[in-house]
Amino acid sequence: MTAIEPSPDVPEVPATPETLPAPAAGTVTPALALRGVGKSFGSVIALRDITLHVDPGTVTCVLGDNGAGKSTLIKVLSGVHQPSEGELLVAGEARTFTSPRDALGAGIATVFQDLATVPLMSVWRNFFLGNEPRKGFAPFRILDTAKARATCREELLAMGIDMRDLEQPVGTLSGGERQAVAIARAVYFGAKVLILDEPTSALGVRQSGVVLKYILQARERGIAVVFITHNPHHAHMVGDRFYLLNRGRLKHEFERATVTREELVQAMAGGAELEALAHELESSTR
Repeated sequence: MTAIEPSPDVPEVPATPETLPAPAAGTVTPALALRGVGKSFGSVIALRDITLHVDPGTVTCVLGDNGAGKSTLIKVLSGVHQPSEGELLVAGEARTFTSPRDALGAGIATVFQDLATVPLMSVWRNFFLGNEPRKGFAPFRILDTAKARATCREELLAMGIDMRDLEQPVGTLSGGERQAVAIARAVYFGAKVLILDEPTSALGVRQSGVVLKYILQARERGIAVVFITHNPHHAHMVGDRFYLLNRGRLKHEFERATVTREELVQAMAGGAELEALAHELESSTR
C-alpha cells in the first residue's frame, strides 16, 4: 500500500444551517435533505445540528469512525427514528416518517449491512422477498415463478450483474454479489434515494471494487445515493460530495472538485493527530 504523506491541516468548520445555506434558486431540488436535525436518547445526544442535502444522480458520502453517529443518522433517514429537532425534506417537502415502510413509500430505500436476505433462499426469492409477483384470481392466486425469475435476471443484467444460477442460495454468493443483489432489488422497487450502510466494510479489495461499480451504475440511473462509510479511499473513488461526521456533528463538507483523497484522509483522521502519529511511528522505528 502506498504511504500517504501528510498534507496541510484542513480547517475545521462545523456544519450548521448558517454555514450550509439552502441551494440557490434555479438549482436542482435535493432528493433528500436534513435541516438542523438532532437526535437525543434521554440525556444522550447522538446527533446535533445536522444539515446536509443529497441531489438526484449523485453519490453523497457520509464518513466517520465508529461512534461518530453514522448508525443513528441512517436510522433517521430510513424512518427507524424520528428526529428530536429539525426537519427532513424529500424533494423539497417536509416529511415525518413513523416507520421504514413510510420511508420506502417515499422512495427511500436502505441497504443495511445484514442486507435483509435469507441465506438459504434462492437469489430470485430474495430479490422479491415480501413482494412476490402473483398470477391467477383470488383466492387462488399463486406465485408467478417464471415472471419472478425472468424479472430478476433482467434487472441484475441491467446493473451489469451476470448471475450464474438464480436458484443457488443467496448465502453461497460472495459478499460483493450479495450487495449487488440488494442494490438491484432496491433500484427495481423504485428507490429514488438509495442509502448504503458500510457496503464495503467486510469485503476484500476485488469485491469492494465490484460494489463501487454498482454504486456508480445506480448514480447513472439518476438515483441519489448516500454512501455511509469509514473508508475515505472508497468514498473518494465514487463520491460527488463528502460530509465528515464526528461525535454526532458534521465537521466538514467537501465537493469532489475541491478536495483530494489525501486531504479527505487528513480531515477524517484529525489532521494534527495524524501528523503526530506519523512522527511517533517514525521515532519508534529508529
